[in-house]
Amino acid sequence: MTAPAIFGLSGPTLSESERVFFTDVAPFGFILFARNCETPDQVQALCDDLRGLTGRRDTPVLIDQEGGRVARLQGPHWRHPPPARPFGALWDSDPENARRAALLNGQLIGAELAASGINVDCAPVLDVPVRGSHDIIGDRAFHTDPDAIAALGRRFADGLISAGVLPVVKHIPGHGRARADSHAELPVVEATAAELEQDFAPFHALRDFPLAMTAHVLYSALDPTHPATTSKRIIDDVIRGKIGFDGLLMSDDISSNMKAVDGNYATRAQASMAAGCDVVLHCDGDLPAMQEVAAALPPLSDQAAIRWARASFLVLEPQAVDIKAAQAELAALLD
Repeated sequence: MTAPAIFGLSGPTLSESERVFFTDVAPFGFILFARNCETPDQVQALCDDLRGLTGRRDTPVLIDQEGGRVARLQGPHWRHPPPARPFGALWDSDPENARRAALLNGQLIGAELAASGINVDCAPVLDVPVRGSHDIIGDRAFHTDPDAIAALGRRFADGLISAGVLPVVKHIPGHGRARADSHAELPVVEATAAELEQDFAPFHALRDFPLAMTAHVLYSALDPTHPATTSKRIIDDVIRGKIGFDGLLMSDDISSNMKAVDGNYATRAQASMAAGCDVVLHCDGDLPAMQEVAAALPPLSDQAAIRWARASFLVLEPQAVDIKAAQAELAALLD
């Protein structure tokens, strides 16, 4: 029986208590942070260990490797990728080369992740920033034009997939208008439903992609009470309805790192699942909190399992990447 949760862990190797817990609850997947990553060989061994506990070779092991300030794999062992914004700057003068650069960046990141055993990247960011919004998105966004974001996001995600890594589009249905950091407080977006249409546009354009992460943002025009992660109205009517996303939907982090969601961990997990998330994400590696989450969850649903199987099919035949040639071409395009 698989628990519909993606859990973090405390360090670069599993503690005995983590090993017992993960074996018992068989989480859907895991997420790694800088605290878990020392060298490529160590990360590969950790990923192998985690999959050994679940007994599923396709167990998702996630990481946030967007580039720029959100890159969990750092030097000297890994390339430090650029943030999304330079690709948008190139778009303004040369859209075709911008698409090519985004593809190459996705391929390079994907190749590094796959070589270390990581099969899911929590990227690209499809949020549409607006003037006056909080810098929590900032240069993580490709552009301010929804069409440019959609085009560049698609090519970046295509690059990941070609290297054998699945993308997670985030933060659906859009975090770009938020004037607060959801790590610190719940952002409230007062935009009208009509204004929010531009925020939905990149997600609608990439609605065929396999995985998405919700936004811990309250949109007063859509649901005046609940943020998207715990709003059945938003998930049913907007994410599944208007946007048309039918892939596997995961919550953003519900751990203590996120102040935008209320209640204890069990309440957060249950509210996310009741709203329509397929799996919940708990990142900070705190074992008692993860135990509370696991105890509150039902088994992974058949629909979620189907969505994951459909996603996994996309990366069955990864393509080899000429790393040096791709790095040289990318550097030339961005210069």
